[in-house]
Amino acid sequence: MSRLALLHPVARYLGVETNSTSHLEKWLSIVGSALGIGLASLMNQWLLGDHYLAWTLASMGASAGLIFAIPGGALSQPWPVLAGHLVAGAIGVASYRYLPLEWAVISATSLSVGAMYYLRCLHPPGIATAVFAVMGGDAIHAQGFALLLNPVLINATLLVLLGMLFNSVFPWRRYPRHHQTESAPQAGVGEQDIAAAMSRLDTFVDMSPEELLRVYQQAEQLAAQRRTSATVVRFPRRRQPTAINSDSQSDGNARRESR
Repeated sequence: MSRLALLHPVARYLGVETNSTSHLEKWLSIVGSALGIGLASLMNQWLLGDHYLAWTLASMGASAGLIFAIPGGALSQPWPVLAGHLVAGAIGVASYRYLPLEWAVISATSLSVGAMYYLRCLHPPGIATAVFAVMGGDAIHAQGFALLLNPVLINATLLVLLGMLFNSVFPWRRYPRHHQTESAPQAGVGEQDIAAAMSRLDTFVDMSPEELLRVYQQAEQLAAQRRTSATVVRFPRRRQPTAINSDSQSDGNARRESR
């Protein structure tokens, strides 16, 4: 057994991703992330001075990674980015103000997750915003809830707008992710069936029913092509001419002469 075969179960257990994206897609993610975080950093430097780098690395850098590397993901959409940062930031500021420091970090993290879930704006980088609102130091604490506007909302809005502009250049990078007009119900698995199945899983899936349906349809096409290529077309065998021996041929000639 090869080493790769031995490592495959370990990789699956550890959750090693099966990344099949092209080199073009990878480099678009790299360039887009650089543009997004670069613009946010410049804005942070202008607004916060010495504190801009901490905000960029802790929070907005992670958002830029999602927007430009996974533009179709549920966590990357404008509502999760904007509302996630704002809600988590507000919880972080309130936790620092009204709780002891050791409890404030726990409150900022856990309540941010719960609030984002119920408001349908789950965005993990927002948790970094909440924690930094607690741990950011005196200059951050002095801003209070004004922090939500400057720099949180301003930076999140910049990233979303740049994500829209950058990804619009490439037709396959839809951002924000939008649903096409629903067609008439057809036989087989449809988008509503996918949505119903996702709800039964009772876990967060970072893909829309539309995207999952596209994956399912692609898989069906590939399976059909595989079955077609595996089918051997059998033509009827040609009948071989029967050999006629000399005795039977002479008997036939004798019969024809007697007639």
